Amino acid sequence: MRNTLVLCCVAALSAMSGTASAQDWTKSKWGPNDEIGAANYMTPELVVKAASLVKTGKTYALGIPVTPQTPAYPPRSFKITVVQPGQAGSPGLGPNKATYNDDILDTWVGIGSQLDGLGHLGVEHVYYNGNKLADFADPTGLKKLGIEKVPPMVTRGVLLDMAAYFKTDVVKEGTAFNIKEIEEAAKQQNVEIRQGDVVIFHTGWLSLIGKDDKRYSAGEPGLGVEGAKYLTSKGVVAIGADTWALEVLPFESKNVFEVHQILLAMNGTYILENMDTAALARDKGYEFLFVLGQPRWTGGVQAMINPIAIR
Repeated sequence: MRNTLVLCCVAALSAMSGTASAQDWTKSKWGPNDEIGAANYMTPELVVKAASLVKTGKTYALGIPVTPQTPAYPPRSFKITVVQPGQAGSPGLGPNKATYNDDILDTWVGIGSQLDGLGHLGVEHVYYNGNKLADFADPTGLKKLGIEKVPPMVTRGVLLDMAAYFKTDVVKEGTAFNIKEIEEAAKQQNVEIRQGDVVIFHTGWLSLIGKDDKRYSAGEPGLGVEGAKYLTSKGVVAIGADTWALEVLPFESKNVFEVHQILLAMNGTYILENMDTAALARDKGYEFLFVLGQPRWTGGVQAMINPIAIR
């Protein structure tokens, strides 16, 4: 495993243009104390420009409902319990008989629609900006790179409809999106990928949930290694898809979750998984205002999210 990860790191870095070299990938260009990575690309000026994309006021929820049956990367699971604290055997609280429900979650956070933070995946126990596992990861929460550090994401969103590009309802598992596919799909849609963008792929894969959970979990189409390097060179803030891992599975090589390493550890680029892109693709909403304010669980690695696209 150690040799695989080292080879993965070196291979990814040697081909990466405009980013870190093999000697300094652990050093963020935003300084030794940086904990937000590509979120630094977002500026007030970009927010103003992104807001100007709103023409109709139509909104799209990109998060999916989560149930105990929602397929997830093993051993992740979800459970909700609804209780009525202190109300058993009584008509209610006070003379007005007030009653209420509360809920308790027993869940892994990386289930359903989710944001991968910069402390999620690394290379041989080294994470974004050179943070070593032993120095910042604790069972009670991350001491650095916690999900609470991620600023509000308000920026231009770009949807790349790969299902339309491949002329299918559901793109086949193992189909990689690299420079050729990304550039041709963008050209076909007449959109340009710019610094500060959030780029999201539509593949139709999410439609398998509840119909063929086994196939959904066994593989997926997705971002390839070359495509990951290409998009990070563009300076995007985050990359997402309507799939559970964003990157192509089976992997393009023997390396494991190499795209995650390139995005999170090496470039500080966030990952959005299980994005519900169906309605946006149906409406040809290729450019929109993207808005996300994630739960700010201090020391969290990931977050369940429901980003909003506004057109």
